[in-house]
Order: sequence, then structure tokens, then C-alpha cells
Amino acid sequence: MLSAAQILDLHRETVALWHHTEPGGGYSGFLQLVCQQHAFNFQLWHEEDIARSQTVGDAVIAQVKRNIDRFNQQRNDWIEKLDDWVTGYLREARIAPPADAAMNSETPGSIIDRLSILALRIYHLDEQARRADADTPHRQNVSRKLAICCEQRDDLSAALDSLARDLVAGRKRHKTYRQFKMYNDPTLNPHLYAPATPTPPAAESTASTRSAAADSFRRAG
Repeated sequence: MLSAAQILDLHRETVALWHHTEPGGGYSGFLQLVCQQHAFNFQLWHEEDIARSQTVGDAVIAQVKRNIDRFNQQRNDWIEKLDDWVTGYLREARIAPPADAAMNSETPGSIIDRLSILALRIYHLDEQARRADADTPHRQNVSRKLAICCEQRDDLSAALDSLARDLVAGRKRHKTYRQFKMYNDPTLNPHLYAPATPTPPAAESTASTRSAAADSFRRAG
């Protein structure tokens, strides 16, 4: 149904390639969905870096924040597309597990998303470990983190293969879990559907704090 090794290869190769070219495809079928989902994470990662810059103006940060919201929404949409593909595969193969079969706490799409982010983290940690201007303690600290991330990648990829085998064998049930992100929905976010009202000066500091906290929470989600 799917191969963790192929997905790891795709993530590793495209991360390296996209630092020199625009994110693109070149795959087909399920792997093209994996590639597109990975591209949204790639773009999201670099917008998040810019958002922490102390040298760009407020107008740039505002645009970056909108970019982050868009890429994060697309990233989550494509997790669902990955899981929908698995649903379709199992249906076409007429694999029907018993009603009391166990369910995994994470879907294949969610695991693939985590592997995508790990591929990005490993690439950038490796860059840091090889920085010519970094001192020895910095490189040692980064190398320790890099080893942990590689171990986590190996654990997750093994878990993905194990889940795929269980799904194909009918030992586990599968379903797509919908994210229902509300903050980008113009019918659900009151700041999008309600008439605009000026923000009182006294509330500006509180609103800024809430926005920063929301950014951190939404990236984790």
C-alpha cells in the first residue's frame, strides 16, 4: 500500500533539491500527494524562520503571518488527502476489518506529516553542525540533537510500515480525521465574518500576546 522507505527518500531528496529550486512535483499517485504535503511543510518552515527575524518590518511580518496561515491550512488539508487515499485503497481492495478491530492513535497521513517535519529538521540541523563560524560546543550540541531526530525518524518510519501492514491485513481500522481549522474559515472566525471594529489602545498589548500564543499553538496543530 505504501512504503516508509520510499517516503523517507522523497522527503530527503526534495528537501535538498528545493533549497536550490522552487518546490515541485515529479511523482505520481500516492507519492505525488506525499510530495505536495511535504512542499507545504517546506514553505511553512521557512516562513516561520522569517517570522522570528528582528530585522524585517511590521508589513513583512504581517504578510508572513498570512503565508503561515495559508501553508498550515494546506498542510493539514493534504494530511486528510493522504488519509483519504488510504481509505480509497482499502475500499478498492475490499479490506474490511471487524468492527471491534483496534484503531491507531495516529493515521498514516499524520505520521507522514511528522516524518516530513523531521526531514526538514534533520536537514537544517545538519547545516548547523557544519557551520564554519560555529564553535565546538555549538556543533556538539547540534550533533546530539541530530542523532535524536534521526532515531525518531527511524522509529516513526517503522511505526508507519507496521500500521500499513496491519491495515492491509485487516487487523486495524482506518478513517480520516477532519481537522476543521476554524481560524481560516470566514464563516467560523468572528474576526472574519463580523464587522470590523477598531481595537482599543489598551487592548493592543493583550491582543499581541494572544496572537503570539495562538501562533505557537497553531504550528503545533
